[in-house]
Amino acid sequence: MTEAKRLRVPDPLVLLSACILLAAVATWVLPAGEFERREDAATGRMVVVAGSYRAVEASPVGPFDAVVALPRGMIEAADVIFLVFLIGGAFVVVDASGTLGRAVSSLAHRLRGRDLLVIPIVSMFFALGGVTENMAEEIVALVPVLLVLCARVGFTPMVAVSMSVGAAFVGGAFSPVNPFQVLIAQGVAGLPPVSGWAFRTLFLLIALALWIGMTMRYAARTRIAPKAVDAGEGDAITARDRLVLAMVAVTFAVVVWGLLRAGWDFNRLSAAFFIMGVTVGIVSGMGFGGTASAFVRGFRDMAYAGLLIGFARAIYVVLDQGRIIDTIVHGVFLPIEGLPTLVSAFGMLVAQAAIHVPVPSVSGQAVLTMPLLVPLSDLLDISRQVTVLAYQYGAGLCSLLTPTDGALMAVIAAAGVRYEEWLKFAVPLYLMLMALGAVAIAVAMGIGLT
Repeated sequence: MTEAKRLRVPDPLVLLSACILLAAVATWVLPAGEFERREDAATGRMVVVAGSYRAVEASPVGPFDAVVALPRGMIEAADVIFLVFLIGGAFVVVDASGTLGRAVSSLAHRLRGRDLLVIPIVSMFFALGGVTENMAEEIVALVPVLLVLCARVGFTPMVAVSMSVGAAFVGGAFSPVNPFQVLIAQGVAGLPPVSGWAFRTLFLLIALALWIGMTMRYAARTRIAPKAVDAGEGDAITARDRLVLAMVAVTFAVVVWGLLRAGWDFNRLSAAFFIMGVTVGIVSGMGFGGTASAFVRGFRDMAYAGLLIGFARAIYVVLDQGRIIDTIVHGVFLPIEGLPTLVSAFGMLVAQAAIHVPVPSVSGQAVLTMPLLVPLSDLLDISRQVTVLAYQYGAGLCSLLTPTDGALMAVIAAAGVRYEEWLKFAVPLYLMLMALGAVAIAVAMGIGLT
């Protein structure tokens, strides 16, 4: 098949713009409706009230208002966008210090002849980020480093995407402790936090083994000529480099602590990485001027990623303004009520995946869908823990594919991987992981997981 005849998805900005217009059209076609909402004491968030759906006055979004949704999406995603900017700036500072180049060359040299081991090492780092703090947008800033590493050992950019955002999303979807996903869902469902962790951990390990193994298989089949190391880049890591790497590691540890223990938001994460960047710049001898220049380069490099994140949020803005998000949720879950128990559980899994396209926030999806599914699962005699599993796997794994996920689109754009190429790689793995999720749900029902 020639390149001209091959299916090509437009540039991510064009694709997201088309999705915004499609969302606007949907507000004219679908009936408007809303659930009542109340504050949930367990999570401190507003959740929907089951059985409260009602039709409301239509609020269709016109063409001009759809365009207005673009800056509104940027504003609503401002905390995430500035997190990407500041992380990007901080890691350009680390890169400008020379530490990352020497660290990458050192790793490639140590694994010479065993290059495939790069994949499980890097994948487990990002998977741990997904498990502990739902790592997503933070990955964008690390893509240039991953591309250099992959070039050193002869891997394509697709491998960089797979072992970063792919591993992180799989880790987040199967995580036993993800604060933005499983813990919120368990809180809404009235379950003890981290309950069922051993069961989830077992299937987490299986899922990661599958993802990493298939990534290694792909990397072995698509090897390219490794990029030669330039003179000077192969120098040994210095004591200053070790100090810089230690500062980066400490920053990530503090971030994980802040998310899990102190309830940090994106603005506090941004502050932590900004402090890291400034400190690294000073320790590396770059001075305030050199550090500021590196931050500016990082901001420039992350501008496109920030636009993608804002455009993706604008889709939700349009659906929310048109008052059809609750209509979509109500329509997707309504058919599940009349299905047999096991089929209903599988239906929840598929329905959660469908809902994740218009609602790409896993935390937002939890407070939107769990109050509806918990009474339904009680009525059908389905364990609430199983209902949480269906939400986890359905919503979390869909992040691997949905174009409305700003983090995914930003990472593949930064890596130079086309969206249709990513789909060709990820869809078969996604289907395998969804099948694994279905097996986990069936096993949980069989053993009476509560």
